[in-house]
Amino acid sequence: MSPGDEHDYRGKDQGGRADDPYSTLGGTRQTRTRLPDGDPGNPGARRPVRNSRSLVTITGIVVLLVAAIAFANRGGGSDDEASPGAKSPGTAGSAPTAATGTKPVEGKNGTIPSGFAHDEQGAQSAAANYAVALGSAEMFTKESRHRILDTVYSPAAADKLRSPQDRAYSAEFLSRLGLDPEGNAPQGSTFISRTVPVGTKVLAFDGDTAEVAVWYTGLLGMSGEDSTKPVSTTWKTWTARLSWSDGDWKVTSASESDGPAPVPGDVAASKSDTISKAVEEYGGFTYAR
Repeated sequence: MSPGDEHDYRGKDQGGRADDPYSTLGGTRQTRTRLPDGDPGNPGARRPVRNSRSLVTITGIVVLLVAAIAFANRGGGSDDEASPGAKSPGTAGSAPTAATGTKPVEGKNGTIPSGFAHDEQGAQSAAANYAVALGSAEMFTKESRHRILDTVYSPAAADKLRSPQDRAYSAEFLSRLGLDPEGNAPQGSTFISRTVPVGTKVLAFDGDTAEVAVWYTGLLGMSGEDSTKPVSTTWKTWTARLSWSDGDWKVTSASESDGPAPVPGDVAASKSDTISKAVEEYGGFTYAR
């Protein structure tokens, strides 16, 4: 959902560091998340209900989209060129946090949504979903990484990024995350890398080109008894430059920066096996403006 390399769960501007493959997006616009229909307990429900644990507890979901490189090196944000001011259309009289617009896509290219609308809303939806793909665990294996790059980026950008990204996801880098040279986790452990967009903002729009910022939080680390890289969270902003090509939005370059980050909550960290089970049981979403 990351360039020059695409590791920092968004990295440097294309042309940025070769060891920082991801980039993030940030923004002030609200992002609508389409939840699965047909909840057995409440068929008509579209959103889950959140319960606070106490009147003085600030509840929230702190999910992070950590750039792989940043996590492994504990470094700062960076720019990257392959990965993510007008207003996006909304419903008159709707609250600022209300879901707006129409269904984001009708189809998918593999597991990545495709067929976004040729307007500002479509550009924001594309950027949010591309941020998710670029921040996924699939980026750590060569075959799936190339497939994601070819889907998310324009042909020219994908060609430019493929080799730098392969070098960034080196055996040494993967080893620092606890993975083998092929990007596989040790037996009995679960490697976790997940991006969760919080909001999007259009920075520029001119018909066939757009610049969109995606503010996201992410999870990255190894869940297992012997893990030395426990799963942690981070907050980033990934900014993607997109162009309209062959009936869809494609990323041509991107950059990433740290934050905005909220104050950490007071919820105790879960045990490793609980995190592994949650990642296996909870699927992701298709994101829309």
